Amino acid sequence: MHPLVRTARVTGLLYLGLAITGGLGFLLVRSRLFVDGDPAATLANLVEHESLARAGIALELLTVLTQALAAVWFYRLFRTTDQVAAGGIAAFGLVNAVVILGSAALLGTALDLATHPFGDAAAGTQLLYEISGALWSVGGIFFGLWLLPMGWCVLSSGWMPRALGWVLIAGGAGYVLGTFVTYLAPGAAGVADVLVLPATVGEVWMVGYLLVRGVRRTALDPVAEPVAAAA
Repeated sequence: MHPLVRTARVTGLLYLGLAITGGLGFLLVRSRLFVDGDPAATLANLVEHESLARAGIALELLTVLTQALAAVWFYRLFRTTDQVAAGGIAAFGLVNAVVILGSAALLGTALDLATHPFGDAAAGTQLLYEISGALWSVGGIFFGLWLLPMGWCVLSSGWMPRALGWVLIAGGAGYVLGTFVTYLAPGAAGVADVLVLPATVGEVWMVGYLLVRGVRRTALDPVAEPVAAAA
């Protein structure tokens, strides 16, 4: 396998891992445990479903791991086309990983408080989950920011469809704007959801392209091969 294709497919696998662990942890497990506006129910869920809560923390940590590694592999993939933009993907992705790492620590603390209660354990666990969710919300800025240079690298390299690059840029901008909408206009949740739709399309497209095609054949010429091998 050509080194550039191998790097692309490893990047795709890591990005897929990020999507799966993030989706399972934040959308599935959290929704089973956290009850908005009902601290007693959240505490009861953590005590009754301790194994699920621990699985949620593990998924959160796997999200951190796959996000960090995907950021590094995107840099390996695109650094020969635009080193600054590739560095931007890595930097913004790593910051997002740190944000989710903070969320994982909060979830772990909430579970410890639920299983070894002191003071007002219900209020404490509820607050920790609220802050964890807020970290995911504000982290949308950096998740959007890492899509912007990713889209630019797609456009500048010519290794993937140009439409994919523009969708990623639109999705990145939508994520950033959606984060501000969430806090400046809390009643306009539907607007924020619409703004991130291009990001969802772009990410699924990017993961699929990396895994199936890797890069276009035009990127695999004899001149590019030594550079790719060095990556």
